[in-house]
Amino acid sequence: MTSYIRPLDFRNGRVDLSHGSGGRAMAQLIDELFARHFANEILAEQADGACFALPAGVGRMVMATDSHVVSPLFFPGGDIGALSVHGTINDVAMMGARPLYLSASFILEEGFPLAELLRIVKSMAQAAREAGVVIVTGDTKVVEAGKGDGVFITTTGIGVMPEGVTLGAGRIAVGDRILVSGMLGDHGVAIMSHRENLTFETTIQSDTAALHGLVATMLAAAPELHALRDPTRGGLATVLNEFAKASGHGMLIHEKAIPVRSEVAAACELLGLDPLYVANEGKLVAFCAAPDADALLAAMRAHPLGRDAAIVGEVIADPHAFVQMQTAFGGRRMVDWLTGEQLPRIC
Repeated sequence: MTSYIRPLDFRNGRVDLSHGSGGRAMAQLIDELFARHFANEILAEQADGACFALPAGVGRMVMATDSHVVSPLFFPGGDIGALSVHGTINDVAMMGARPLYLSASFILEEGFPLAELLRIVKSMAQAAREAGVVIVTGDTKVVEAGKGDGVFITTTGIGVMPEGVTLGAGRIAVGDRILVSGMLGDHGVAIMSHRENLTFETTIQSDTAALHGLVATMLAAAPELHALRDPTRGGLATVLNEFAKASGHGMLIHEKAIPVRSEVAAACELLGLDPLYVANEGKLVAFCAAPDADALLAAMRAHPLGRDAAIVGEVIADPHAFVQMQTAFGGRRMVDWLTGEQLPRIC
């Protein structure tokens, strides 16, 4: 690593335009921040990209990309750094793949505190280590003050698909059971509560987490798993409408079966939100054949990220491919697409 006349001041320093100019200041930022905390053999090559080997016998690769613009950048249970790692890992995992590598692109606003940037990068590094993935390449740009919002992060992930695994809406069939991996709405409500300075008896934490370990457990228990999706923006309701449209089948969920924390339900009532549409960052929705549902549920509940898993509904024959909910009062109501933006800047 190059020695510089004066190290970056990570206590009081701020991002300036020279950190994105391509000159010495940018090289120092990369060396003393990104390269130091994301350190690995591939990144150490300092190339414009990453060259890496894939496990032997891999027939298919999966790639996913996601941009992260959450506000605030730090929230109960997480921050934009961990979120940017988990979000892309989970997109790869929902294909049934094992994530291996990530790229990371930063857009920084002039004047952003280096102390906060250091905190974000450390959080990303820790999240990647815990998930067993490596950040192998990236990019940094700086925009003028007032033309950004602190920091935006785009991550791209590459993973490998095990032989025999095929997931997707085309496999969903009438009679399939619909499962969720745990309590819904935690992330969106954690963000909104923090913004609005709402307090509850217990702090609502974001559920941000990497889900590929849970997915591997699920595939081992139910190899004929039909489809997976993480209910981020738009929540469970949006995932169900997406799959209903893509599969041509209807969906029926049961209100009493849907796991939602009492604090989240109370916050949603206070804020005028519906938990079905609130974002999650560490939960998934699964579709499987009815005979496999109980074994799959047991496997999910045995995993730390699936302790509160539940079967919440089933796929039904419906030429209109509507999503409906059996209410706690015994009636049914439509669960339509989200109209407008219920929770802005939550991921």
